[in-house]
Amino acid sequence: MSMTQRVLVTGGGRGVGAAIVRSLALAGFEVVFTVRTASAEAQALIADIHAEKPDAVLEARSLDLADKAAVETFAAQLAEEPTYYGFVHNAGMSYDTLAVMVDQTKAEQLMQVNYWSFVKLVGALVRPMTRARTGRIIAIGSIAAEVANAGNAIYAGSKAALAGYCRTLAIESARRGVTVNVVAPGFVDTAMLVPYAAYRANVEKQIPAGRFAAPADVGALVAFLASPGASYITGTTLPVDGGLTAALAIQR
Repeated sequence: MSMTQRVLVTGGGRGVGAAIVRSLALAGFEVVFTVRTASAEAQALIADIHAEKPDAVLEARSLDLADKAAVETFAAQLAEEPTYYGFVHNAGMSYDTLAVMVDQTKAEQLMQVNYWSFVKLVGALVRPMTRARTGRIIAIGSIAAEVANAGNAIYAGSKAALAGYCRTLAIESARRGVTVNVVAPGFVDTAMLVPYAAYRANVEKQIPAGRFAAPADVGALVAFLASPGASYITGTTLPVDGGLTAALAIQR
């Protein structure tokens, strides 16, 4: 690696975020990741990665992406640090309600975490990347941005906004060696889906691969997109859904 290839990951303490941190660290990147409440999990993750790769360079930082002022301060700090090679926006929140029953305050908080915090942080990171003429920006989206699911309007809207922003940023930064892509998971086997355990067997039957994704399935794709081999992939959304969005919804 010709430059210090540091990558920032938001929401890296648990679940998919922890798998992304692990994949990047084991691939040789220096990883800075944010946590809101998962401080203990973050330290355990760092220790676990060090047991496998003693020379791994990792740092956990506390950040509440719902706090606009905190995000502004964090972005200003990033702008003063050495250039980051990559940025993975994994942190997100959900809000389940019917489209006609949306509470605007809750919806705006979700948009702050899922979308606006990304816009603010990427604004601080992409300029140094373009000056260095190399960089990787990866947003964790969702197949919900492409296919409808009742009760998911605001979450889906936030992920669709994220994808639209990333496509535009991709064409604006491509000539400067910066790639911008969205990874769109389907159902991932994390604690977030525990409340829906009663429906799991029925959902898995409808996934062509016959199973939920493991967090490592997402982490592996992110690590590839951060690698030199992905330098010509930009402006796209890559589903990690076991073929779910490719399948006809009507079951015979």
